[in-house]
Amino acid sequence: MDRKRKRITMAGLLITIGIVYGDIGTSPLYVMKSILEGNGGLATASRELIVGSISLILWTVTLLTTVKYVMIALNATNHGEGGIFALYALVRKRAKWLVIPALVGGAALLADGTLTPAVTVTTSIEGLKKMKFGANIPVPNQSVVIAITIVILLLLFSIQRMGTSIIGKAFGPIMFVWFTFLGLTGIANMSHDWSILEALNPVWAIRILFSPANKVGIFILGSIFLATTGAEALYSDVGHVGKGNIRGSWPYVFICLALNYLGQGVWILQNTNYRGSGAEINPFFTSMPASLRMFAVILATVAAIIASQALITGSFTLVSEASGLKFLPRMNINYPTTEQGQIYIPSVNKMLCVATIAIVFFFQTSEHMEAAYGLSITVTMLMTTLLLFEYLGKKKRPFILRLCFLLIFGFIETMFLISSLTKFLHGGYVTVLIAGFIGVIMFIWYFGNKVRDQHEETNAYVRLDEYTDMLTDLSHDDDYPTYATNLVYMAKVKYNKFIKREILYSILDKRPKRARAYWFVTVNVTNEPFTAKYAVNTYGTKNVINVQLYLGFRKQTSVNVYLRQIVHDLIADGTIEAQPQEYTTSPGREVGDFSFVIVNDVVSPLTKLQGYEKWIVQARVWLQNLSSNPATWFGLEYADTVVERVPLILGKTKRPHIKRVAPKDYSNLKKED
Repeated sequence: MDRKRKRITMAGLLITIGIVYGDIGTSPLYVMKSILEGNGGLATASRELIVGSISLILWTVTLLTTVKYVMIALNATNHGEGGIFALYALVRKRAKWLVIPALVGGAALLADGTLTPAVTVTTSIEGLKKMKFGANIPVPNQSVVIAITIVILLLLFSIQRMGTSIIGKAFGPIMFVWFTFLGLTGIANMSHDWSILEALNPVWAIRILFSPANKVGIFILGSIFLATTGAEALYSDVGHVGKGNIRGSWPYVFICLALNYLGQGVWILQNTNYRGSGAEINPFFTSMPASLRMFAVILATVAAIIASQALITGSFTLVSEASGLKFLPRMNINYPTTEQGQIYIPSVNKMLCVATIAIVFFFQTSEHMEAAYGLSITVTMLMTTLLLFEYLGKKKRPFILRLCFLLIFGFIETMFLISSLTKFLHGGYVTVLIAGFIGVIMFIWYFGNKVRDQHEETNAYVRLDEYTDMLTDLSHDDDYPTYATNLVYMAKVKYNKFIKREILYSILDKRPKRARAYWFVTVNVTNEPFTAKYAVNTYGTKNVINVQLYLGFRKQTSVNVYLRQIVHDLIADGTIEAQPQEYTTSPGREVGDFSFVIVNDVVSPLTKLQGYEKWIVQARVWLQNLSSNPATWFGLEYADTVVERVPLILGKTKRPHIKRVAPKDYSNLKKED
């Protein structure tokens, strides 16, 4: 499957253009607009400012997107998946502290993903504002813009369940038209002044940072950075399309983007006296001929929707990887296609939808959103640079080359971060708060697990085969009522024999649960889509069964359905005892009832952890019980499922002791009158 992903095909290139480049591909909608707004508007634009700014844009995209991500980062994939968490998984054994940049960068990227759909769709719809269609103006004000934006976003999030392959096939041709349109309109505008090609000289980029023509100085980088915000999403989406298809399609995408920026620059320099019709001036739309403007708005709107798609699919991948690394609780993941990298996470889709729509209501205009846009993604890029430095070390690259990589990209991204910090009070705090919220959850889950593992009793795991006699005796003990014919625990059995003590505590200690057969089922998800196999170990008994299920990532994990077949198989070959049912609507039925038990931890008062450790373990258990839904994971929504709470005891405990005394003798007390 990995070889298939790496193969470059025309269909693969088209799907890649549809899935990966939406974010970076819509940057021309607002980058030049943001630069002009920061420098006093169209009327004050000088040649030095425009040529220098475009030079900064082109070289920023070249260094950060092309060199860092397309040429270097795409080599750092984990089983075909990319993104900051996949990168961390490759280097985490090199140093414990690397978990910090992974947590910080991942939280910031997920937070920025809530802003991208809002700003891109809003910007494109604003192109319709006050535009006349005959005698009518269908989008007269910002309130209508917001209403249309929200409808589009709701539709976008509702189609995610279809999967990125179907979406990519639909969006690919549209995005190809979009990039071709960007390139052609750019060339058309450039034809009026080819001297704009001076912007290819990096000297202009350096000079504008210190020129009086640039009224905001180094802080212009905050606007320049908007041109490359999609680079991290490009890396995160590599699992959906493969790095070969990204590298094969990127040159065309980059050329079209560069031509459009150059074309906008020519239009700005030749139209500094342009005043428009009262709507805000956006060089992208106003540089279009009047006959093409309506088409440009429609195409930009569709491209903005696709830009949002790139961040949404990237968020699904990041969350899936975070769960695997124990940064986040386990979530229900759907696989709409036969490719493992293409996933859909319903809970994440809902949260992104709510957050994105809330941001639209909060900021109201794209200008306000742009003020907040990009702040958190600079943090992610800086964290990725640190992890890539370690990755290059793992690959035995010379230290001097690694150090040059760290210093060059670390310096560039630090400058972008400093310039972006000016956005904090203008809305950047919103994405910082979202990133902080996500970061706290990941911190609690990851370090809560660490503290738990560190303090968990050495006898937290016991050998299942040492309890088979006791379980067999209980199974045949008529002094206890039958709890279920088949008692099933979804419990990971390590090395085919070790199981958590709390599972046996549930069966034997709380109230002995008598059953004809005790099942301990482990679900192993394979890298193939349709695997359906199982292995059993009965430890020489007929009623204690360890089942290892091997299920492909696309197979619905309906454990009760598979288990019923397994029981039939084992009864047929005499591995376990038959389970004839006297009372049944199905004559000849030989498989009894099933009861599935799910064990939830509750921190015991006997736990002796103090301060920070006690707080983080309690928070971790609370998150687990809040977010976990094992019945959904295993397809047990309609099965007989019981949730049990068992005490979690951590640290060295000293059992409380109470002293026995003689009862008081009241016989000599005189009776009061």
